[in-house]
Amino acid sequence: MAEGFEVALTVNGTHRTARVPARRLLSDLLRHDLGLTGTHVGCEHGVCGCCTVLLDGEPVRSCLMFAVTAAGHEVTTVEGLAAPDGTPSPVQRAFRECHGLQCGFCTPGFLCTVTALLRETPRPTDDQVLEGISGNLCRCTGYQNIVKSVHRAADLLSGSAEGEASSSRNEPSGSGGRGGASPRNETAEES
Repeated sequence: MAEGFEVALTVNGTHRTARVPARRLLSDLLRHDLGLTGTHVGCEHGVCGCCTVLLDGEPVRSCLMFAVTAAGHEVTTVEGLAAPDGTPSPVQRAFRECHGLQCGFCTPGFLCTVTALLRETPRPTDDQVLEGISGNLCRCTGYQNIVKSVHRAADLLSGSAEGEASSSRNEPSGSGGRGGASPRNETAEES
């Protein structure tokens, strides 16, 4: 039988522990050991972004990271984005209001990515939004409503509930959300 390791970490503000095999992925720890199934696993190669969670506030691919390397860190999953009373976060609210999702499979990864993006860049231009979400793939929406959702979330976070005219933002570069920076990818060797 493989040796197990005790992993202690903070998940969505709660101290959690689990005994896991050395090669258990963070995504599997979250889904199977802790029952947090909001983190989805798509490609299992770190390409699609469905498994994106926040590690100490930074987006990471949980399907590329061994659970033991998250020990002692704070992990936020999609379940941890809402307020304790269940009120959706501004990012979640914006995605709902702007129809930034269709089938919903990629949505948890987008929500975590956008939460980090808006923390770093509170008023992103269209180009910054496209670069910021470029590591997350959606096969349904065509990205237009996702971009609208990001800008709406920025408005909600700034207290400008009425929104701003899109003319105050740079026009998209035509990249369609492909290429550019992606969430921080962690592999076991980088720990």
